[in-house]
Parts: sequence; structure tokens; C-alpha cells
Amino acid sequence: MKPNFVQKVTNWGNFPIVEKEMKSDDSVSKIKQFVRENNEVIARGNGRCYGDASLGEHIFSTKRLNKFISFDRLNGIIECESGVLLSEVLEVSVPQGYFLYVTPGTKFVSVGGAIASDVHGKNHHAEGCFSEYVIEFKLLNENSEVITCSREENSDKFWATIGGMGLTGIILSAKFKLKNIESAYIRQESIKAENLDEVFKLFDESEDWTYNVAWIDCFQKGRNLGRSILMRGEHALKAELPSNLQKKSLKLKEKFKPTVPFYFPGFVLNTLTIKIFNFLYYNKQTKKQLNNFIDYETFFYPLDVINDWNKIYGKSGFIQYQMVIPKENGKEGMRQILDAIAKSGNGSFLAVLKLFGKDNPLAYNSFPKEGYTLALDFKVNKGLKKLVDQLDTIVEKFGGRIYLTKDSMSKSSLTNYLQNVDSSKFVSLQHKRIINNH
Repeated sequence: MKPNFVQKVTNWGNFPIVEKEMKSDDSVSKIKQFVRENNEVIARGNGRCYGDASLGEHIFSTKRLNKFISFDRLNGIIECESGVLLSEVLEVSVPQGYFLYVTPGTKFVSVGGAIASDVHGKNHHAEGCFSEYVIEFKLLNENSEVITCSREENSDKFWATIGGMGLTGIILSAKFKLKNIESAYIRQESIKAENLDEVFKLFDESEDWTYNVAWIDCFQKGRNLGRSILMRGEHALKAELPSNLQKKSLKLKEKFKPTVPFYFPGFVLNTLTIKIFNFLYYNKQTKKQLNNFIDYETFFYPLDVINDWNKIYGKSGFIQYQMVIPKENGKEGMRQILDAIAKSGNGSFLAVLKLFGKDNPLAYNSFPKEGYTLALDFKVNKGLKKLVDQLDTIVEKFGGRIYLTKDSMSKSSLTNYLQNVDSSKFVSLQHKRIINNH
């Protein structure tokens, strides 16, 4: 194992930045030694979460646990180490006619991180969370023992680890199911909605679609509050693709990926520039409804095509605030959330609304509950904490909660829903912040 050293560590939002010890290794015996010798250990995958969840006093990076173990092509079952990225799973599986059952909005997250956060996607209402398709995983627990966790074996640890934010141990490897696909393309319908009432109606009408998501212009007020574009999609069958895409239906063309070369100056991203972006984004679709075929990267991972896009927010960084509000209160809750944002002037040009289906009662640490979830990016500034407190109050009033994977500022009453996790050995800065707020 490499010698101890302290370094600056942060996640994708570049907030907060901490100086902590971080190590990485692919030797199980050395990982065990690291856990035995340190308290307040937390695992970290690829650092693409937005909050402070994978930051702690002693961080173990799983980046060197990056090997595939097996791929059952007949049954679509893959086994790999926890540091393997979803992007790497897709590189292997898509040419073989398989895709992830559930994927978040970036493919650059680790498999271990996907389990610890129990990530969801645009299809929760139809296919649930990532955990629905996890068969088993190997967990290094608080006693430095490696145990196999599944629905049948060590099931208590299995369900506590699902969505447990790394507080039950270090996931070393995992086995999970993939779904069959005929092409690497999505049949998409994009529909413009003038306000919140219309987009909620569209969600109701789209529940039989596998994938649903809406971009919202959160600067709008009055009758235009919630102006948005809903995008719904299905994996395209090979036969329905245009002829030019059918020959290599499981292969994507190489794309140029621009890179943001430096942190933007603080004045670049402001109320005016976000309003301009939102205006252009909404009006680039000139028709009420647009039907087309797009590749899966464009549909699921629109921001992944820009390397280092987080630098757009400048050196002060940004947070992503994501909450869920139960379905019965969804429209009114979102109305009050969007109204508070519009009045604050802290606009987000990445405001994404999704529909959650029924939650899995066994996955008690998982974030989703039946209702509507909104994710928003906010540049860090002096007034942001006040807005977050306002949003927290609204979410709490309507019986909602916030997503721990994104959180670095919210009230403890909204974040303290973790159960059956060990808090003596595996501890994150987020966990300490929540405990100290009580």
C-alpha cells in the first residue's frame, strides 16, 4: 500500500474542498489493514457525486478495483470490481446487446457508488432503482471481514448497504443483471409544456413510457411557472431505425468531446446568462412535439459529452439540490419550490423533473419515494444557504426528503433517514454533519 499522505479532495461540485488522507489499492489484504488501522473510514468511487458523502478523515479510493470478473452473455449477468465505471460496463455490454437497467445522469460513476447511492434514472416509475437488479456483492465490513451479501445471504447487510452511503463498509465487487436491447438508440418524443399544470398532465399521460424526464425553466413566474420540455423514450428496435442506422445498430459513431479548459470567472454565470440559456434551450425546439431517434449517450448523458463541464461554475463550485415530494402533494410542492427559486434570483439551467414510482420497502435507505423529484444546480454564493433553508422548509412541509448523494447543506431532519448502518468505523463528513446538527 502506498504511504500515508494528505491531499486536497473534492467531489464533482468542487464544494466543499477538504484536506484528508486518501489511499487506493487492489490488494484485499492491504485494504483490510487500512480499515483495521483507521477509524472514520469512507469509500470513494470516481468522485462524481455532488455533495460531501464520500469525503472523510480517511478515504479509500476504489479506483484500482477496476477489473471485470465475468460476463454471462446468455443471461446478461455481469460481475466486476466496485471501481469499474458504468461507462466501462456500457463499452463491454452494448455491443453484445445489453444495457443497464437503471442509470443516473452520468455514466462516469462507479458500480460501488451506484449501489451505495442506490442510483435512479429516468425510469424509476417503470423499473425502480439500481438495487432491483443487483444479485450480490462482496462487502468488507467493520470487522475487516469480507462477506457476500444478497437477498438470501447476509440480507440485513445487503439492504442496509443499498443506499447506505458507504456507512456499512467497502463494497469490493458486485454482480448484477443487464437488460436486452436491439440497438444503441432511443426513440424519443419531446413535448413543450407552457407551465407546471401542463407538464404534470404530460407526466400522467406518459406513465406507460419507460423513460420520462422534463427540463424546467426555473426562472419563469406567474402563468408560465414551470415552463418545460418533457422528453420520453424507449429503446429503439432495430427494425424501426432509419436504414442508415440499422447496419451498425449497436455501435455509436465517434464524437468530438470538447473540454472546458479552465474555471470560468465568477461573473460569467449569472442571472442574465442563465435566463438567456433557458430562453434559447426552450425555443430551440420550434414545434410543439418532436419525434426522433437519438443515441443513448445523448438521451441519458447529455453533459458527459463535455469534459470538465463543472468548471463552468467557477472556482467557488456549485451544489446540486435534489428533493422528492410525495405524489399527492407533488404539484403544489413543486409550485412553491419553483416560486422560491424564481424570487431568489439563484436560477439553475440544469433543472430536471422526474416521476418516481412506488418505493421498495426492503430498500429502506434508498432515496426515492412515490412522487416527483426535482434536481437543480446552484452556483455557490453568499445567498445560497438562505435559499437552501427555504427549499428545505418547503420540502419538509410537504413530507419530502432530499437526496444524500447530492447534499452538502441541508437540514438534518431531511437527511437523517439512514438505518442499520455502522457509525463507529465507516463515517463520512456528511454523516458527521448530520449527527452534529441534531
